[in-house]
Amino acid sequence: MRKKVTVVGAGNVGANCALRLAGKELADVVLVDVVDGVPQGKGLDLLESGPVEGYDVNITGANDYGPTANSDIVIITAGFPRTPGMSRDDLLIKNYEVVKTATEQAVKASPNAILILVTNPLDAMCWTALQVSKFPKARVIGMAGVLDTARFRTFIAQELNVSVENVTALVLGGHGDTMVPIARLTSVSGIPLSQLLDQATIDRLVQRARDGGAEIVKYLKTGSAYYAPSSAAVEMAESILKDKKKVLPCAAYLEGEYGIKGLYVGVPVKLGAKGIEKIYEIKLQPDEQAALQKSAAAVQELVDVIKTKM
Repeated sequence: MRKKVTVVGAGNVGANCALRLAGKELADVVLVDVVDGVPQGKGLDLLESGPVEGYDVNITGANDYGPTANSDIVIITAGFPRTPGMSRDDLLIKNYEVVKTATEQAVKASPNAILILVTNPLDAMCWTALQVSKFPKARVIGMAGVLDTARFRTFIAQELNVSVENVTALVLGGHGDTMVPIARLTSVSGIPLSQLLDQATIDRLVQRARDGGAEIVKYLKTGSAYYAPSSAAVEMAESILKDKKKVLPCAAYLEGEYGIKGLYVGVPVKLGAKGIEKIYEIKLQPDEQAALQKSAAAVQELVDVIKTKM
């Protein structure tokens, strides 16, 4: 039987998720959106690309969750985008209601699905989906670290004028201004970054990675990034659907790992058919641990606000 992936939200991120899922022939895709006609139109447009692009999957659009029944994965992208000057925190309450409703509907139709959250503020939305779905923590995962790491790798490759494929990096922590790129564990074909760049340059690239989303928002003015976020979500989905067991940085629910309890924070995990199959706990240096704790504290503030609305 073919795999099925539901993408909630037919905006730029959701539509590109559907496109990439279809292009890789990973699964049949159902696009869901509250706006009448939009998921149906985009779904049909993507379906008609198949004969040209050479993919053969079914893509449908819907305004309700009936067609999503028995999905293997549900990727939730629905929500309000960031606009210039808006922090991820400003989005909190607006997107809390969106994610709460989407999760309730999705899990009713697909009680055995794995949820991948993309909606910002990411870590708090993951926490919301976990509470609402009542799923095991292994089946509610946040897309953030893959995107943040991709940005960091891109900037390093540009700086060194080398292939991005040779750059290995790791970004921990919440998705936002407090993320923690671990430069010490970043390398180019095994060569430590510290042997290739001076500290001032590394610090500049770390800061640019932290500001990666805001930099794109500033350019676009009326929206936020969608090509790279959709790529990141689909890499996670592929590892799950194919049981590849890739080790990727994702937002995972921690229960004491890294000294953090009861929060979603970006850490390296093994992604397989069951979702998160293992959380890797890296030995951090004191400054890295302190930065991670600061990042977790920022996530805690958001979760505390949501708790007052539940």
